[in-house]
Amino acid sequence: MRLLTLNCHSWQEENQLEKIEYLAKVIADHQYDVIALQEVSQTEMSPIVYDNVKQDNYGHVLVERVNHLSKEKYVLKWTPSHRAYDVYEEGVAILTKHQIEDVETTILSKSDNFDFWKTRASLVVDILIDNERITFVSCHIGWWKDEEEPSQFQIDNLLPITSRKHPVFLMGDFNSEASVREEGYDYLLANDIYDTFELAVEKDSGITVPGSIAGWEASKKSKRIDYIFTNQPIKVQSSKVIFNEENHMVISDHYGVEITI
Repeated sequence: MRLLTLNCHSWQEENQLEKIEYLAKVIADHQYDVIALQEVSQTEMSPIVYDNVKQDNYGHVLVERVNHLSKEKYVLKWTPSHRAYDVYEEGVAILTKHQIEDVETTILSKSDNFDFWKTRASLVVDILIDNERITFVSCHIGWWKDEEEPSQFQIDNLLPITSRKHPVFLMGDFNSEASVREEGYDYLLANDIYDTFELAVEKDSGITVPGSIAGWEASKKSKRIDYIFTNQPIKVQSSKVIFNEENHMVISDHYGVEITI
């Protein structure tokens, strides 16, 4: 099984359509089983295509290109979290080529006000892979020291999902540095969550942000803040950073993480 997570910084990138095409080709070539995306946006004024997905939804544009290139067809699931940059509806998404059993949205933040940019929601999708039910969660967590929306509160709302008996994967941008003790990363591990990077036989540096970005303006050092966590100590063959120039072209202000199980 191959998984990918990426904060795609959608519609904020130069040459955005070229980067979508590039990502679509990588997905089609690698045939990931599940892809989790964060900062997946659509403009408010765009016409609805189906459900809550609009014509210029980044995930919708992406999956259309993937399915043009891929032998196996992918399906998009998307949920909005909040309004962003005055014109966008921003959310999280999951793409998969496997059978979807169930889809739900969980509000993680204290706020459920769509107009508040710190409102956070996770997308929880149950997928059948090789006759095994597996839960995948795409999430974009806030910051540990945020007084309005501390990430501990959001993680506490995320943890009940991991109590399921079958495998659960938490995938996304957690805005918590792995190198900083007694914050979000340590809090997750203290609650019987496993970092697939640490479980991997083969791995690289794990760095997913090379310097300062939005939300981390004061931090210019390299950081590992994007993860694939799981609720079981599984065997992970490899964990690699992708879209970091060394392993495919940079397409976002975050690098992605891909794992093979």
